[in-house]
Amino acid sequence: MTDKIKRYVDVAIPCETCNLRCHYCYITQHGKFKEKIYNIDKTPEFIAHKALSKERLGGTCLMNLCAGGETLIPKFTIDFTRELLKEGHYVSLVTNGTLSKRFNEIANFDKELLKRLFIKFSYQFLELKRLNLIDKYFQNILKMKENGVSFAVEITSNDEIIPYLDEAKEICYKYLGAYPHITIGRKDSGDIEILTNLPKDEYKKVWDKFDSDMFKFKFPIFGEKRKEFCYAGDWSFCLNLKNGDITQCYRGKYLDNIYKNVDKPIKFMAIGNQCKMPHCYNAHAFLTLGAIPNFTECTYCNIRNRVCNDGTEWLQPEVKAFLSSKLQESNTEYDEAKKQKANKFSKNNKRTLLEKISSKLLNR
Repeated sequence: MTDKIKRYVDVAIPCETCNLRCHYCYITQHGKFKEKIYNIDKTPEFIAHKALSKERLGGTCLMNLCAGGETLIPKFTIDFTRELLKEGHYVSLVTNGTLSKRFNEIANFDKELLKRLFIKFSYQFLELKRLNLIDKYFQNILKMKENGVSFAVEITSNDEIIPYLDEAKEICYKYLGAYPHITIGRKDSGDIEILTNLPKDEYKKVWDKFDSDMFKFKFPIFGEKRKEFCYAGDWSFCLNLKNGDITQCYRGKYLDNIYKNVDKPIKFMAIGNQCKMPHCYNAHAFLTLGAIPNFTECTYCNIRNRVCNDGTEWLQPEVKAFLSSKLQESNTEYDEAKKQKANKFSKNNKRTLLEKISSKLLNR
């Protein structure tokens, strides 16, 4: 039986340091690095099997683990990933791919667990080149592939790398037999605009050369305010792993705390038509997974997978099937009365101090 996604959980790992210094990083833009790894006073076992159990969340979820720095620096991330996989969830790890020790630890997981692991390798080409880490980076990816882990390689578009694009493409193709995907670099302030000095048509022409389905999906809607009824806050939510607080989305309302009353259901409520974001800059995840029902036929699988020159694929069968499912397949849309209730809840513009703190930690 093929697993279907019940909820998408965007998990903030409390680590604010990194071994790279990418000039275009949205953390670097604001000088947010504190060179700090925060302690979590809950065990990975408690969080995965109690606070975020399949029973409590209603089914099998996609857990996206990302830090305000390099996600794999804390050993906790590895232990937590293992326990989430043991619980039966699928896990997505966001990493710069340079910490070989961590990938050696992942390679020692039970092979059945690795079938449900997906790793998003950020291709920070200029930093890899500066630090002479290119070979190490790709060897780590190949180690994961050899162990049955699904993966994707992704460049964050930025003007400075443009003179090196041909080199970056060819090196990726040499190691992996496919070109990297492209995501949109952003200015992490105000209206969250595209991070470029190029005219929009010229920018598109540059990055279209990668034939990336991710870029093809994301570029046309980047900057568009979403007004449809969105189920973020119910079918998906953001989690601050340090304190357990969950919010509807990056600027959504506070909902509950996963560490409190773990024997009781979590309080979910969709954001509805009251999105506070200028636009859905992470639409490539939320909207392809289906937070807005029927928004697109494009799946998360479509924008992550690549077929290599040897016929192999970046996504293994279990992950490929799971990321091809939509949230609406495992959830029921609200009736009109509940939609009105959700909009009333989300419309309240008064934000508590707790909500503001959680938003700052999650809006990365």
